[in-house]
Amino acid sequence: MTQTKLILVTGATGYVGGRLVPKLLEAGYRVRCLVRDPSRLQGRAWLKKVEVAAGDALNPDELAIAMKDVAVAYYLMHGKQGGRNSAERDMQAARNFSHAAEIEGIEQIIYLGELVDPTANLSPYLRSRHETGFVLRHGKTPVTEIRAGMIIGSGSALFEMIRYLTEREPVLTCPAWFFSQAQPIAIRDTLSYLVDALKTPEATGRVIEIGGPSRLTYADMLLGYAKERNLRRWLIRTPFYAPRLSAYWVHMVTPIHWRVVAPLIEGLRANLIVRDETAKKVFPHIQPIDYQTAVHLALGRIQRDNVETSWADALVTEAGDVKPYTFTVEEGMFIERRKIVLDLSAETVFRSYTGIGGERGWMYMDWSWAIRGWMDKAIGGVGLRRGRRHPDEIHTGEALDFWRVEAVEKDHLMRLRAEMLVPGKAWLQFESAPLEEEKNKTLFTVTAYFEPHGVPGFLYWYAMWPFHKFIFDGLARRLASRARVLAHAY
Repeated sequence: MTQTKLILVTGATGYVGGRLVPKLLEAGYRVRCLVRDPSRLQGRAWLKKVEVAAGDALNPDELAIAMKDVAVAYYLMHGKQGGRNSAERDMQAARNFSHAAEIEGIEQIIYLGELVDPTANLSPYLRSRHETGFVLRHGKTPVTEIRAGMIIGSGSALFEMIRYLTEREPVLTCPAWFFSQAQPIAIRDTLSYLVDALKTPEATGRVIEIGGPSRLTYADMLLGYAKERNLRRWLIRTPFYAPRLSAYWVHMVTPIHWRVVAPLIEGLRANLIVRDETAKKVFPHIQPIDYQTAVHLALGRIQRDNVETSWADALVTEAGDVKPYTFTVEEGMFIERRKIVLDLSAETVFRSYTGIGGERGWMYMDWSWAIRGWMDKAIGGVGLRRGRRHPDEIHTGEALDFWRVEAVEKDHLMRLRAEMLVPGKAWLQFESAPLEEEKNKTLFTVTAYFEPHGVPGFLYWYAMWPFHKFIFDGLARRLASRARVLAHAY
């Protein structure tokens, strides 16, 4: 039976991959996820239902192990940074993947590419995405390349860009790229095509372009969102394209880093529309929903705090597409530790500190965190506005304002790694440990770690240390107070 097939999913920590895995499980398939860092899958509801293979597509030996006994493999991984180095890395990964698939006898590769006009002057990122498909298709393993338009869904980079620009800017001065045509497609429809490609022989060995039913400009998308939210917005058209300046502008007024948004903007040099209607012939049962419905559904998920994955789940920051640091305490690292004993359970204290950030804020001197976030944005950092995926749930690997969640141990620990621009490496760790000698009491510890890089790192630490005294003391007290409130609420 088809459902007995083992399916390999790469990019399971990303926006699309994280939503594809549960869809495959619902359809009855066995799933194996290839990830560089398995800890980033912690907290996923489906984790115990899948196999996890640790590995990198740049390592042929690790690929061979991950592909053992696999029938079909999804290729959903790619870099976001653009440039020659990133493109060469993507090409090498694709060559390795194609070669390993041939050796292991994979029946089919399903690649999610970008809807582009290959004759246009493509950006390095889009050119790399297009050439990745070319490399995969010219291997001996049959490939289904699904080229998707801009994806609309709760947590998608495009939707978040639209949402924040529309919510925060009543009057927008619009560069020329606002008026290029595109065919945005809902995430649910994208997933339908990806899953159905497994059981549709006619899709094997073909390039399939998918998009929503309507051609819209980016300006149309903004106004469509405004209509859904009953907002009045005015757009002022300009003849200038200015992609890099636009990316920095979006970076400053939305949670999305300019490195993430730049490929979206650069892609709008040309019209991103479906030119081949093969999808309608091969998948006649899939009828993509319109843009307005997709926005309505995405907003509904956000309002219900039911966002499965987010663009910020991917490790794309000012530091590039890098593996999370392994935390160690080494000589020369500055450590500030604060401890409070609470007459509460470790579980209650854990709920308190894992709920910080996002709309709830940072509990104490919130204005100072906002200023630090604005300063980080101004010099090219991620800033505070990424928020968090869910107000209470937290997973390893996801973004939390200008931090990355590096570790979560239920009822015991949450460690955040700084992604703001600093001359060194910084962590903020929260711990809740039951006291053995005193029943029903918990030792609550807040620890700040900083590993300076050179003289600038030392100067930075000593400049910030006086502020830490007030901010971290206050943060620890407020989190303790919140834990007491939570204890009475349950």
